[in-house]
Amino acid sequence: MNARHILLLPFQVLAVATGAKSFVGNPVIGSTFLNRLGLHVVRVVLADRIMAFRRLLLAARVAPEDREALRRDGFILKTDFLPAEDFAALEAEVRAMNEPARECHQGDTITWRVLLDHDTLSRLPATRRLIEDRRYRGLLSYVAGRFRVPGHWVQNIRAGLLPGRPDPQTNIHADTFQPTMKAWLFLDDVDESNGPFTYVPGSQRVTWKRLKYEYRRSITEAKSADSYSARGSFRVAEADLPTLGLTAPKAFSVGKNTLVVADTVGLHRRGDSTLRPSSRLEIWSMCRTNPFNPLPGLPFRILDRIDLALYRAYLTLQDRKAAKRGTQPSWRLVAKR
Repeated sequence: MNARHILLLPFQVLAVATGAKSFVGNPVIGSTFLNRLGLHVVRVVLADRIMAFRRLLLAARVAPEDREALRRDGFILKTDFLPAEDFAALEAEVRAMNEPARECHQGDTITWRVLLDHDTLSRLPATRRLIEDRRYRGLLSYVAGRFRVPGHWVQNIRAGLLPGRPDPQTNIHADTFQPTMKAWLFLDDVDESNGPFTYVPGSQRVTWKRLKYEYRRSITEAKSADSYSARGSFRVAEADLPTLGLTAPKAFSVGKNTLVVADTVGLHRRGDSTLRPSSRLEIWSMCRTNPFNPLPGLPFRILDRIDLALYRAYLTLQDRKAAKRGTQPSWRLVAKR
């Protein structure tokens, strides 16, 4: 162990108490010895129970049937979420907008996003009404276990545009070891032609079978040949689902104006698209918090601006690092549409 490793070790130990998930990037989290003693499993159980407590504190923000759907299935599904007139205004506004964007290339797929921060929303009144809608905010914050959900984007997923391997997001996976929230309000009709979001119902539950599976994977994952699994986002073969006591994945073939809010510790994937190339447009939101914080935060919206300022600073830092290397960052700036 050299001096650099010794200096980093205290920070790597402290990272165990955060949402850090990489087995290959942190020798403590990826330690075979510690995971044989149950480190990873303890983190999974604690994160699950703490999120359950935070959702209990926020339970009044959603209807009982929505709480039951999340508990049972791991997702909440709302068709015709917005009134028809409001949705028409939102869809027209998003399709006509011309805002700074970023895109990520994964396999043969391009994911294109516009961050819906305060500045952007000031030019998109129909979109701002959605983001400020009390029912929308309540559903997202309940699943996230947090009063505020600052991360919203317009997202366009275009599959089959690039040469190379298939999109790695089409493999069944869990985002991380902790409960997290992602939401999609679809602005297109979605079916097998353009890659429907797909989820394994009930896979968010921490069952005995799931814990045994997590335990086995944690012991070997630091040496996994799959880089996503090694970084803490386990890829799972569909053939393994019965051994976990799970049913087949459910593809969300739904009409536009459908809202799906999901806990992405559950197993999910981006569905294959039969149309090549294909496109799917949506309002996409996500929230991932410190899993070991038992409190749902504060409801003050000024904190959203602070969160987003930090996120923009992170992206700028990645741009500068990539420029020094003569490469592109994962999320590269693109011309306005």
